[in-house]
Amino acid sequence: MPAHCPEPGSATAHVRGFAAMLAGLRGDRLRGWLGKACIGTLPGLHSFPNGVGRDRDAVITGLTLPYSSGIVEGHINRIKMIKRQMFGRAGFQLLRQRVLLS
Repeated sequence: MPAHCPEPGSATAHVRGFAAMLAGLRGDRLRGWLGKACIGTLPGLHSFPNGVGRDRDAVITGLTLPYSSGIVEGHINRIKMIKRQMFGRAGFQLLRQRVLLS
């Protein structure tokens, strides 16, 4: 199949390259990856590198630094779930109590 249709292999290579940067905290490789992805023959893949390129400095910082807001995002997700479950059932005091006890 790759001989007849090289697009899936090309897309896979771009995705794997980005995943390697993400896993290895290698933000210094982003500029090269953006260049290769934008030059590629896959128009469906061009929108992602174009969007990343618009906010390049922030993406490089995110790919380089070891900090993550994952724990905070998890707590926010938990609180929003409790809030959705409580919608229209009780007042703020009960919602507050459920959040504090969870």
